[in-house]
Amino acid sequence: MKISLQNIGRRFNRDWIFRGIDYTFESGRIYAVLGPNGSGKSTLLQVLNGSLAPSAGQISYFYEEKPVEIEDVYSHLSFAAPYLELIEEFTLSEVIDFHFKFKSYKPGIDKSEIIALLAMHDNRNKLIKYFSSGMKQRLKLALAFCADTPMLMLDEPTSNLDAQGIEWYLSLVQKFAKDRLTIICSNQAHEYSFCDEELIITDYKLKAKS
Repeated sequence: MKISLQNIGRRFNRDWIFRGIDYTFESGRIYAVLGPNGSGKSTLLQVLNGSLAPSAGQISYFYEEKPVEIEDVYSHLSFAAPYLELIEEFTLSEVIDFHFKFKSYKPGIDKSEIIALLAMHDNRNKLIKYFSSGMKQRLKLALAFCADTPMLMLDEPTSNLDAQGIEWYLSLVQKFAKDRLTIICSNQAHEYSFCDEELIITDYKLKAKS
């Protein structure tokens, strides 16, 4: 999988959030998008995953060297973020079943494996609305990591996780991020210290003001 950015910019009203990004993301690499809170990391991630159109420039997607249309990007992507909502009226088991109606499991993974990975066997029939924020974040991460997609995008992946949860997240990266195009938005070193490349969003805020 490859994402090619050519002079990408995004603005809201007259204010440019970032501008002039020329960058290529490729499979087999883990990228960190870095910057302080409110700097535009999540906005860039929304542009990259096709949910937000750029205000300037061109973004192109390729899978196995063939172009991918913007409306088909979602089928190649897994995404996790603390602001994504789960269906609160579903049980854990139902959420997993629902998610994998739209995505395929990675080889060797099934619902029971995900529940075991989460260590939530006793909660499999519990409604999501009764889950703690940390349990919800673990579930979002497990669904994203365990889907068989060539792209994985994570926004502030350890939000609401304790020290044990952070170690669990790092183990998922080691096990499931290999050979994918992985992009992590963060300002916490433990979330991205292993990344191959770093894109610092504030470098493109200076261009936005010029």
